Amino acid sequence: MQPEPSLRQLRHFLSLAEHCHFSRAADACLVTQSSLSASIKELENILGANLFERTKRSVMLTPLGHDMVDLARAVIVRIDDLTDAAKGAGVPLAGDLRMGVIPTIGPFLLPRVLPGLRQSYPDLRLYLREEQTDVLLRQLADGGLDLVLLALPHGMEKLEIFAFADDPFLAVFPRGHALGKFETMTPARIDRKSLLVLEDGNCLTAQTLAMGKLGQDPHISQFQATSLHTLVQMVDNGLGVTVLPKMAVDAGILRGLKLDFRPFSSPKASRRVALVWRQTSRRGDEFRLLGQCLRDELGTPVHSRQCSN
Repeated sequence: MQPEPSLRQLRHFLSLAEHCHFSRAADACLVTQSSLSASIKELENILGANLFERTKRSVMLTPLGHDMVDLARAVIVRIDDLTDAAKGAGVPLAGDLRMGVIPTIGPFLLPRVLPGLRQSYPDLRLYLREEQTDVLLRQLADGGLDLVLLALPHGMEKLEIFAFADDPFLAVFPRGHALGKFETMTPARIDRKSLLVLEDGNCLTAQTLAMGKLGQDPHISQFQATSLHTLVQMVDNGLGVTVLPKMAVDAGILRGLKLDFRPFSSPKASRRVALVWRQTSRRGDEFRLLGQCLRDELGTPVHSRQCSN
């Protein structure tokens, strides 16, 4: 009997197709580079064709490799849905759960909610992966993740969405700054030339610049940080002002720094925290239960809603 591709090989193939780099693909799969390379070679031997073009400097999909991506993704998602259906028939929130989380939420929300979640659901084994939104959504589509914890608004299709918290934005600036004379903030009061944001590709940057059409001004500071902690250090060193989610401030990100903050007057100056998952997943009820747990652990009144795109 001719051997058939394994799910492990298909997952490794999709990871390499996404990263086009053996080391990064192996890290994403939590395996060694040699294991991933051997897995790809085995898959190519089974298929009798090369899926990647390899040089010393690059890895590229062959035409067949391109055709294989959607097919492999469909196989993995179907198998995951089958597994989800079996899990959903048993005890809720038990067993393995692979959740992606964005860096502007994970460090500030999870320490608050995970202890209570572990106490309520001791049989749940939650595996976390922190990446930017677009990367996590690709991994969700590929079947590498079960659900993603992210911030809205963000364009998404064919996903179930459970929004469970509103996270207002705060203007942050050095103590003694002119902005300190205001009790509330508006985008118009922020000098665009001094605005510091996260690096391109971060959803918080897009959400910040969308406020009051800040992004239409060409004089946004050339300084861009890779994390919120770096961002507040830049502000503390007098390089400008920034906008942070209240969740990060509540978690103490400004502790020990000579910084002040003000809320925005408009309720639209906020992001919505949500869980998203594939519409085909059979564990939707579990994921909604998880969202309700996260909402309750936050202990703040929020407007919760569920919708589909």
